[in-house]
Amino acid sequence: MPTLNSQVIADEILKRIEAYQPTLEKAAVGKILTLADGVAKVSGLSGVSYAEMLEFPQGIFGVAINLEEETIGVIILGDYLRLREGDEVKATGKLLSIPVGNEFIGRVVNPLGEPIDGRGKVQTKTFYPLEKIAPGVVDRQPVNVPLQTGIKAIDSMIPIGRGQRELIIGDRGTGKTALVIDTIINQKKENVICIYVAIGQKASRIAQVVDALEKNKALSHTIIVTANASDPVSLQYIAPYAGCAMGEYFMDQGKDALVIYDDLSKHAWAYRQISLILRRPSGREAYPGDVFYLHSKLLERACRLTPQKGGGSLTALPIIETQAGDISAYIPTNVISITDGQIFLEPDLFFAGVRPAISVGLSVSRVGGTAQVKAMKQVAGKLRLDLAQYRELAAFAQFATDLDPATKQQIERGMRMAELLKQGQFKPMALEDQVVLLWAGTQGFLDGLAVERVAEFEEKYLSFLKTLHAKLPEEIKKAKKIEEKTEKELKKATEEFKKKF
Repeated sequence: MPTLNSQVIADEILKRIEAYQPTLEKAAVGKILTLADGVAKVSGLSGVSYAEMLEFPQGIFGVAINLEEETIGVIILGDYLRLREGDEVKATGKLLSIPVGNEFIGRVVNPLGEPIDGRGKVQTKTFYPLEKIAPGVVDRQPVNVPLQTGIKAIDSMIPIGRGQRELIIGDRGTGKTALVIDTIINQKKENVICIYVAIGQKASRIAQVVDALEKNKALSHTIIVTANASDPVSLQYIAPYAGCAMGEYFMDQGKDALVIYDDLSKHAWAYRQISLILRRPSGREAYPGDVFYLHSKLLERACRLTPQKGGGSLTALPIIETQAGDISAYIPTNVISITDGQIFLEPDLFFAGVRPAISVGLSVSRVGGTAQVKAMKQVAGKLRLDLAQYRELAAFAQFATDLDPATKQQIERGMRMAELLKQGQFKPMALEDQVVLLWAGTQGFLDGLAVERVAEFEEKYLSFLKTLHAKLPEEIKKAKKIEEKTEKELKKATEEFKKKF
């Protein structure tokens, strides 16, 4: 072993001293005062802005959401159990942003943009702020381009346009998620990028959604942003904003994007929990006073931009879960007042086998027919009226023994139209197929047919048209309306089919 003499040690120390470059690092530093449930109170950081990122020890970050005179309230984005009271906190001077880009398509990520599907890191250089002021009136154009969901009942009676905010509301287990998954599957041919945001759901449920999208080849145009039930409440709170920022990236590129928030009831719960820990004054149902602003600042970001701004669009489908069908509760009424219409799913209809269980009377699209192609308008005008009258007369007919022929006829047709609007899961339908089917129904070709044979009629009629009269649906698809000549040929073909059937 070589011996070290004092000269060698002195030379080494001198060399180190000469090589040393002093650096000056300026940082605003504070300390954690209290820590509970993913929320920290921090002192000594008076210059911090709202939504600024803060750095905690062990590489954990937080975001400032409460600015008081002496302290600030911070939600911790990560494992808060590794932190202790008295730990140092640094201000970063950056607003909370997440990575965005085409690289995220087909991936499952958490609200910070970190992949959780085990398929490696996502390489992207673009970042978008989580909170952003919504585009102004001048930058928007009217919603008049349809977003086809592939669901007959919605596309015909409650049309959704690109840039619209349509609420899906109903009790637990009435098919709300099934509805949005079918909509995602239908965007394969529509060239719309979908972002599915899951808030506070079980991890097994997310796995089922991913599996369903994969099986139906729809994951290639979808991003899944998830904050599971086991994740900190802070991640559940920022999840919808993260999904919205990802959608805004595509909108700014001039593309069409669809973002689904499943569901905003759990988001409001997460925000309520954070607010109560921060000791904010609570109001109705223990929610803080700004819970209305929480959802309006999120949903207002959905719009269709003018051509000067690129002409992209972001459509939002928020989901709200009601308790025992009570749509007059606090959060449901708040979100109904922010959105451009709602699709109400009724448990009674669901259990009666009407699926999708859409209540025609309580559902509405405030964009209406402006977001519908002319062909659908031609056949759907009568449909809504027929169904509304049928529902009313059916309730009345329970008490009447003998009905006049006109009333009987209306009830008979209504029953068949209601049957025609039923649709299986993962079976979205092309627009032209929907149009010819609803045309056949409203023209009375189903009258006299046994109700239980309507589904069989639907299947055989569509395959008959595709094999022997393929040009008819194609003409409707191309012209986006039913021409007089096409209608005559369609009538002839349907009569021919009915004889065989």
